[in-house]
Amino acid sequence: MPEKERIRGADIIAQTLTRLGVEKVFSLSGNHIMPVYDALIDTPVDIIHVRHEAACVHMADAYARTTGQVGIAMVTAGQGHTNGAAALVTALASEAPMVLLSGHAGLSELGKGAFQELRQAESAAPVTKASWMVQSAAVLGHDLAKAMQIARSGRPGPVHLSLPADLLEQSIDSSQELWPDVSASHAVRMPLAEHTAKQILAQIESAQRPLVLCGPTLCRTHGRVLMAQLQQAIQVPVIGMESPRGINDPSLGAFAEMLAQADLIVLLGKPLDFTLRFANAPFVHPDCRFIVIDPDQDLVARVVKYQKDRLVLSTLADPVSAIEALSKNERSDQKHAGAWLDQVNAAIVYRPPQWQSVRSADSGPVHPVEFCNAVQAFFVRHPQATLVCDGGEIGQWPQAVVTAAKKRLINGVAGAIGPSLPFALAAQVADPGSPVVAVMGDGTFGFHMAEIDTAVRYGLPVIVVIGNDARWNAEYQIQLRTYGKARAQGCELLPARYDKVVEALGGHGEYVTAAADLPAALERAFNSGKPACINVLIESVAAPTIKR
Repeated sequence: MPEKERIRGADIIAQTLTRLGVEKVFSLSGNHIMPVYDALIDTPVDIIHVRHEAACVHMADAYARTTGQVGIAMVTAGQGHTNGAAALVTALASEAPMVLLSGHAGLSELGKGAFQELRQAESAAPVTKASWMVQSAAVLGHDLAKAMQIARSGRPGPVHLSLPADLLEQSIDSSQELWPDVSASHAVRMPLAEHTAKQILAQIESAQRPLVLCGPTLCRTHGRVLMAQLQQAIQVPVIGMESPRGINDPSLGAFAEMLAQADLIVLLGKPLDFTLRFANAPFVHPDCRFIVIDPDQDLVARVVKYQKDRLVLSTLADPVSAIEALSKNERSDQKHAGAWLDQVNAAIVYRPPQWQSVRSADSGPVHPVEFCNAVQAFFVRHPQATLVCDGGEIGQWPQAVVTAAKKRLINGVAGAIGPSLPFALAAQVADPGSPVVAVMGDGTFGFHMAEIDTAVRYGLPVIVVIGNDARWNAEYQIQLRTYGKARAQGCELLPARYDKVVEALGGHGEYVTAAADLPAALERAFNSGKPACINVLIESVAAPTIKR
């Protein structure tokens, strides 16, 4: 009898990734995951090797949001895991379907003081949908498929798997039972029942000033198409909310004024949380009623707990299924509905007229409005480009001004700064033929500056535009408002030549001190075909708060 073929646990992981359609793994190498690196050589899966574990998690997050696929990050054990897990906070709040694979001390060594032994699954649990350690080599593939399914299903989000090193190195008999069906990694849909959809639409019909508010899952490119379709069908404002600024999201203009007038709010995959000021008056009218459509029972229960007397209806459904079900119907009272819709749309597109007359001194520094006007002009010339931005203050300005950007990635509800450069690299990996422009502050750039090295190694010509005011401006503005200028501290940075840093790493650098020079610098950066940094000296002003 011929001997059975033997296969390593690492090969099961590598081949399962291939079977489940994974094309990219964002990773930083380390002892405990070396068997997987070896196994991936024999597959079509590409490893994008980064300079810091948090960066690869941010990249998997952005890749998932950009492509709709499950993003895969892979790091080593111990400190590698904790470095990467810190970035899961952003992925969880932004509802990004991704899986973090972490190497782990071997099962046979646990409790003995193994190298980099750590209770990783427990540490990642608060910032993931699910987190566990694989217990046998035979289930490695099935656990991976399960992790991908959980990441995609309901409210999407990150999942963590710890991979003990001895399971990755273990050889077992190859058999068909090792391999999960592709369907085992697919999302489990939670459809909105037809009769419930009709009840919801009837409530919307009876309202005078209804709003449908959607969460981060529907703020992707495909989700925004679905929101537009629903708005067209029911002639009611359908608004995506994904910003940590919440109702003061600068891309939503004067929306806060309209929210305060609403008499019915449909939370479609949108948590009731700080971004809505917890629905407290005067931000939400005390007589406003609520409908909740959410895949997460805990988030439905939150509304029941805190807004029970205002809750009209609640149901469990995933956002995509729900919006598709609601879009099948049309509202009959089109004229009445259209008036409210026009008012809300006018508020959202409103920008202060004085912005049109903002002018910086000829010698600089550049005001953020002029800074963003140049970026806006670039997007008009390059409509397929992706805008990436984060940062406490400067990151808010392009969200208000760069309206020509049809594709964008922001740091999301978690509000943590720093992910924009890894986000930009992942967006470029996902769409190599289109420009990616990442606008960030000088503080933000410092988080993952070394990823310019990654961009150069992989030929990712992202354009980084730094608004450099030589300070942590968000914190400075808080101190200024709360304690006064004389008590502001710990916010100073150097007016560093980050453009020179990028040049030293093999990229293209530009230094801009006057607004008139920025448009040409953007085109030179684009035409260089290299990862580029445009270091712009800007006025240190607060983020926009838009009121009419």
